[in-house]
Amino acid sequence: MGNHVNPVQLRLRQHARSIYDHALSSVDPRKAVKQLLTHTFDKSPHPIYSIAIGKAATSMALGLDDALGEKLTAGVLVSSTPHDSKRWQSFIGGHPLPDETSLASARAAFALLDRANEEQATVLFLISGGGSAMIEWPVINDISLRDLRAANQDLLSCGASIAEVNAVRRAFSAVKGGGLARRSRRAQMFTLIVSDTNPGDEASVASGPTLDAPPDAPKAMEVVEHYGLNTVLPESIVRAIRNPKHADNPLSGSHVVLLDNATATHAAHQKALELGFTCSLLDHVNEQPIQEGCDLLLASPSCAISGGEFSCPVRGDGRGGRNLETALRCAISLQNQTTPTVLLSAGTDGIDGNSPAAGAIADETTIQRARNLNLDAEQFLARSDSYTFFEQLDDLIITGPTGTNVRDLRILLRSV
Repeated sequence: MGNHVNPVQLRLRQHARSIYDHALSSVDPRKAVKQLLTHTFDKSPHPIYSIAIGKAATSMALGLDDALGEKLTAGVLVSSTPHDSKRWQSFIGGHPLPDETSLASARAAFALLDRANEEQATVLFLISGGGSAMIEWPVINDISLRDLRAANQDLLSCGASIAEVNAVRRAFSAVKGGGLARRSRRAQMFTLIVSDTNPGDEASVASGPTLDAPPDAPKAMEVVEHYGLNTVLPESIVRAIRNPKHADNPLSGSHVVLLDNATATHAAHQKALELGFTCSLLDHVNEQPIQEGCDLLLASPSCAISGGEFSCPVRGDGRGGRNLETALRCAISLQNQTTPTVLLSAGTDGIDGNSPAAGAIADETTIQRARNLNLDAEQFLARSDSYTFFEQLDDLIITGPTGTNVRDLRILLRSV
């Protein structure tokens, strides 16, 4: 990682990676589910079913297996990694856009929930971020898979916040906004959440398949109009948004947030303090437009930790995501710094945008090292190709899928 960096920078980079790895270990879904549910259903007289959705679904399912063993009757799992178990029907759902498997997983979940409803069984929903595209079914029949894919692509690239994106998704989905839970009203339902949204906004995790939209959620049509999507979205999608199907009764059941971004940022902050850094936890630097967020982060006079997800519209056809672009923008801002400074920005899920990296690491030498390789940082930024930029510098953060998903983590370290 990082070619031709001096010993001070190398030490800062190693510490930044150590902090990131420690934060990841603090948000282990398997451990959290097992700890919560072991012995909870030992005397339950009802069949127990489970629906697990999202990037942390496999880890959460493993935790459920650890806790329940043979007491789990059956489950449907939709994730980015398979789960090999006779009790689970496993799907690799589409991401970031829904696909045929996303529809197939919805059919399987509907069938399981209909069975649970008939038996008045217990249903454990294991919900995590990244699940919005993995399981999907249109709210009206004339919405095709092609329309679903186009709508999701338009929403993900327009610069809308996750709350705004999910508000629109709920309007054309039979899964989101409590759609799954409404199929099993006679069952006893519990939802465990690994959250990739703001505190109190757990209804947006995977677009809330078991929870009603919060009362202050954005209005879908207002979001569409604000971002000029009226003439961009497929006609069938716009019709569904203009004529929403209102839920009849509030949903029953309870939910608990097991892990969230604050779990990771607080663990990172504690690790930075243990390593001897004077460090601030910047809770307010979380959902700004990306350049504004970078400026706020770099303005910290001390070392700093922040989380959340910057708003990052896609401008070109390159490879990258929020974290890679954050690192690139910070590298450009740091190029005239004299104090050794390192910025690590990475997703906790191990995947950033359309790249195979979690993120990247940058310092005040990044831009000059790029120039030595005839790389123009501004050109890479203009075509949203930050992955290729950092790949050539050997400054990528590569983890592979981590089995968790609690939003992004940014670590700013300065030499002391």
